Amino acid sequence: MPLRVLVVDDSAFMRKIVTQMIEMDPELTVVGTAFDGVNALQRIPELKPDIVTLDVNMPRMDGLTTLQKIMETNPLPVIMLSATTQEGAEITFTALNLGAVDYVPKPSGQISLDIERVRAELVSKIKTAAQAKLVTLAAETQPKISLTQNLTDPIIAIGASTGGPPAVEHVLTNLPKNIPPILIVQHMPAGFTNSFAKRLDRLCSFDVKEAEDGDPILSGQVLVAPGGYHMTVTRRGRIKLDVGPPENGMRPAVDPMMRSVAEIYQSQAIGVVLTGMGRDGAYGLEAIKKYGGRTIAQDEATCTVFGMPRVAIEEGHADVVLPISKIAERLARWC
Repeated sequence: MPLRVLVVDDSAFMRKIVTQMIEMDPELTVVGTAFDGVNALQRIPELKPDIVTLDVNMPRMDGLTTLQKIMETNPLPVIMLSATTQEGAEITFTALNLGAVDYVPKPSGQISLDIERVRAELVSKIKTAAQAKLVTLAAETQPKISLTQNLTDPIIAIGASTGGPPAVEHVLTNLPKNIPPILIVQHMPAGFTNSFAKRLDRLCSFDVKEAEDGDPILSGQVLVAPGGYHMTVTRRGRIKLDVGPPENGMRPAVDPMMRSVAEIYQSQAIGVVLTGMGRDGAYGLEAIKKYGGRTIAQDEATCTVFGMPRVAIEEGHADVVLPISKIAERLARWC
């Protein structure tokens, strides 16, 4: 039976375009549309969709308010349609923290035929959302872990995909200021990774930035791979960015980053694979273990999509499997 989708957008033109894109796939059907948040909340009980695609900017009730009310009254997987502007990216990260499963960036503006270019991504994310758990990460009530020394030798490599931004945020905001270098690959397009890094920088007690080619790898700093570029490390302790072929269908991909970290830092490397679809990161954790480093996979109960961690666990590449609330504590202990 096809997955039932409700399309919510204040533009009749965009509702038509998104509907056409979805219904090109025989496994999906649009059971209805809504022109704003109020209309969407009225139609959900009637239409009983499996998934909702939700625009951000709408009259009467905006996308974030609509999302909150859906999660409160009738929790459903929601995919946001987001502008690639900095403001659009910020709203997207807020939506992910409120319970949205994923987002699809609008390439240029709110009403644009360019959105046709994201059809494959939209269809793929709808299908992924149907398998996702609706996970809302509560803020930690325990104090942040304190470390007894400044850490200069270890390095932490983190990879994540669907459901990753709130999970990464949860881990980082529960680490102390004196962290070792941390490298992050979050499957995310250009235009969003910089906003993601800036958001983390505001929330964390240490520096977070989008990586640039040649950046030094420093304690007390987190570097986020920019969208569209693989990120690896060099023997001179610097970042290398490249536009080589996608791995696991992704660029940036987790595996090349973790492989380079394993080869250079060996037993000082720590690898973490968080929520996400696919298998990216499994080979990376394997390489880190091979060189004597340690590895963590997020557990199924706290993953939005238990894909990447599941593969790493099943293939024997995870030293420990932990809920998201315990990962920061374990990283601090290992360091």
